[in-house]
Amino acid sequence: MANTEHLALLKEGAVKWIKWRTLNHNIQPDLSEANLQSANLRGANLIEVNLSKADLSKALLITANLSNANLSLANLNEALLVEAILIQANLSGTNLVKADLSEADLSAANFIGADLREANLERVDLADANLVGTNLTGANLKAANLSNTNLSNANLHEAELIGAYLYKVDLYKANLRGVRLNGVYLYKANLSEADLQGANLRWANLSKANLTGANLSNANLRGANLNKANLNEVILQGTIMPDGTIHE
Repeated sequence: MANTEHLALLKEGAVKWIKWRTLNHNIQPDLSEANLQSANLRGANLIEVNLSKADLSKALLITANLSNANLSLANLNEALLVEAILIQANLSGTNLVKADLSEADLSAANFIGADLREANLERVDLADANLVGTNLTGANLKAANLSNTNLSNANLHEAELIGAYLYKVDLYKANLRGVRLNGVYLYKANLSEADLQGANLRWANLSKANLTGANLSNANLRGANLNKANLNEVILQGTIMPDGTIHE
């Protein structure tokens, strides 16, 4: 439950909140379970704040600093987090359906079990983030940095990944059915046992990628770089191979 003093200070506006935080930098504000629906928190200093189970649906958090904040199980449905800083933030189990996180810094953040359906993650930095089991159905990940990101068992059905950087990304058992990955950089990526049925991987760089046991049936690999990729037990029924031939 939120600390009533902390909540009252936040609601009094940015000037008082910034002054109080500056004078009390050793205090970790407790705003857990607070009702901040549609609140204007643009540019707010929310570093290390406890916002667990808080209702931040449709809240304005553009350029807010939420580094190391606890947002586990919070409701951020349709929240605006454009250019927000969430480095090492805890967003496990958080509702981020249709949230706008474009250009946000989400590096090393914890998104285990979060719901990111139809979220806007264009040009975000998710390097070293943990997204195990997340639901990213229909999410926009154009030009996102996903290097060393853990997306094992994640659902990326109908997600947009054009221009994304996926160096050493972990997509073990991820659902990538029908996803467009043409031209994407997947060097040393782990795609073992991933579902890539019907995926578009034209001209993708899959050099040294691990595709052990992946399902690539009906996928398009025309022009893809498979140099030193691990293709053990890969399912290739109806797959368009790099040279344009169809595997039978």
